[in-house]
Amino acid sequence: MLAKVNGININYEVSGNGNKPWLMFSNSLATDLRMWDPQVAALKDDYRILRYDKRGHGKSEAPKGPYSFDDLIGDMVGLLDHLEIEKTHYVGLSIGGMSGQGLLLKHADRLNAVVLTNTMALCRPEFVAAWDDRIRLAEEKGMVALVEPTMERWFTEGYRKANPPALAPVREMIAGTAAAGYAGCGRAIQKLAYLDRLKEIDHPVLLMSGAHDAGTPPPGMELMHAEIKNSEYVMLDAAHIANIEKADEYTAHLKTFLAKH
Repeated sequence: MLAKVNGININYEVSGNGNKPWLMFSNSLATDLRMWDPQVAALKDDYRILRYDKRGHGKSEAPKGPYSFDDLIGDMVGLLDHLEIEKTHYVGLSIGGMSGQGLLLKHADRLNAVVLTNTMALCRPEFVAAWDDRIRLAEEKGMVALVEPTMERWFTEGYRKANPPALAPVREMIAGTAAAGYAGCGRAIQKLAYLDRLKEIDHPVLLMSGAHDAGTPPPGMELMHAEIKNSEYVMLDAAHIANIEKADEYTAHLKTFLAKH
């Protein structure tokens, strides 16, 4: 379904148990709401689930960038308002985890328990330069040129070799992302700077990293864990898209953590 939010159309899907608490998922860059299929299948009886495509992704509108985290956070709050959701649990991966930090800092009253995975809180110079290269490639050659380099970063070699059919939809999501959406969100990531404010967070937070994640390496998430008081931290034997590569373990940690809150 489409909702007009902040002047653009945002695609979303509501599923699960209408008598249970809300649970919102926010996807990574260059994917759409389908990336959460394993978790929705496992959690649909226990939560009322909201998934959406961030601006520039999936079936959502792709306005010309650059975007900011204020834009991305505003879209989420606007969608919650549209659906009359006062409070929700939240799970975000990569840029979804970055946006989740912004929600915690700007709209904490809208959140219950929060899970931030395969993400970071500060874009250091080496990552800024890497994003310049990726954005240039997307704009000059299209998203198809980014499919294989992205897959190599997102999944371990062993998983890629063992699971070609399962990864076909991921390749499709990357190739189908609007270049403007990828570039717009990439520019937001380059200005990410929440690390110094994480100590302000006073919500239940679970952090999950991937031991082989070069995009958002574990040391950055361990630093987040040190800054967010009373947070929990788990490392999975995975690369960047841990919710797919280690779907069962990832979902088990979600279930345990959310059940406590």
